Amino acid sequence: MEEPGQLKRALIDSTAGAVAGAISRTVTSPLDVIKIRFQVQLEPTTSWALLSENMHTASKYNGMLQATKDIFREEGLPGFWRGNVPALLMVMPYTAIQFTVLHKLKTFAAGSSKTENHINLSPYLSYMSGALAGCAATVGSYPFDLLRTILASQGEPKVYPTMRSAFVDIVRTRGFRGLYAGLSPTLVEIIPYAGLQFGTYDTFKRWTRAWNQSRSSSSSTGTDDSPSSFQLFLCGIASGTCAKLVCHPLDVVKKRFQIEGLQRHPKYGARVEHRAYKNMLDGLRRILQSEGWAGLYKGIVPSTVKAAPAGAVTFVVYEFASDWLESILT
Repeated sequence: MEEPGQLKRALIDSTAGAVAGAISRTVTSPLDVIKIRFQVQLEPTTSWALLSENMHTASKYNGMLQATKDIFREEGLPGFWRGNVPALLMVMPYTAIQFTVLHKLKTFAAGSSKTENHINLSPYLSYMSGALAGCAATVGSYPFDLLRTILASQGEPKVYPTMRSAFVDIVRTRGFRGLYAGLSPTLVEIIPYAGLQFGTYDTFKRWTRAWNQSRSSSSSTGTDDSPSSFQLFLCGIASGTCAKLVCHPLDVVKKRFQIEGLQRHPKYGARVEHRAYKNMLDGLRRILQSEGWAGLYKGIVPSTVKAAPAGAVTFVVYEFASDWLESILT
């Protein structure tokens, strides 16, 4: 197949990335909403933690199943897709920028824009390319991430009925800098997260191809060594899970910065006061002091359950969309 030009290659990567991100985000939105509700809740999120701290007033959410039932009872099915519009507006440019920059960096490192040549890059270059691509995508799409978090965490009654009202109020009360609240911990989080996600995905993909080669050589069938759709899916699950388990505490701090000062109904528990944390390290320290290690891993169950299929769907859809667009445009 003819190697596409730079403009066509960028169009393929950005379009495939946007489609992959949109499908992945919509499919996993319910788990994302539950995760955010846990992360912004200052009270313990498990019944065991409530008992160990001798707390007599129950937390709003104290388990994934209980949270699912409560959200459904109080907000209906649409509650699980609350904030999905700004989430899509965030994730589509995010994944478009991410995959475009990623492919550019890999092309520069490999000396070829062909995807099959990128698989042979060293793990170090794969991790570095993923980290840099994640940083570029984060800066380009961050305000939508902040709006998504606020709309998904506010519960009922709503503080902001629409994305526009949230945007206007944030700019009015916090200025345009308010749209980038929590950017520092986000960038600190995204460097290891994106590096791990893309680096481990390439590593697992390389291992899968080597395993396929060993099988085909032993059976002498001469079949294609490229990973199957199911194998790509498993690689995506493994990479998403690894990245999320390592980086979750930074995601919790980011969410606290994003919703600081947000007025919510008292039934959702204590709110995060304005300027509650001086910086990322102070946020980690204060959460650790007041909520323990469990506080840094609030929402880890829905987050991990979400990260696995989200990563898998993103990578599989991207690979298929990229191959399909490449076959059309070249």
